[in-house]
Amino acid sequence: MTREEIRKGLLEIFQDTQPDINFSNIDDTVPLADQFGFDSMDFLDILMGVKIKLNFDVPEEDTKNLKTMESSLNYLEPILKDFKP
Repeated sequence: MTREEIRKGLLEIFQDTQPDINFSNIDDTVPLADQFGFDSMDFLDILMGVKIKLNFDVPEEDTKNLKTMESSLNYLEPILKDFKP
């Protein structure tokens, strides 16, 4: 997957998690919880979405890498580079 494909997948996951939020003006460097009020249940839904939509189960010790869009992309891009959606 390309970085842009991963980004698109994450945005779809976010939209599924919080359908009333507009994610078009996301700031890639600001924590997602600060921008959108994601709580722990939302974050679990996001992790499940990554597992289903992006075919990757994020290990618990790596969840810290998903705080911002930028850190999420930096973490997932090398892992998913050979994955074909």
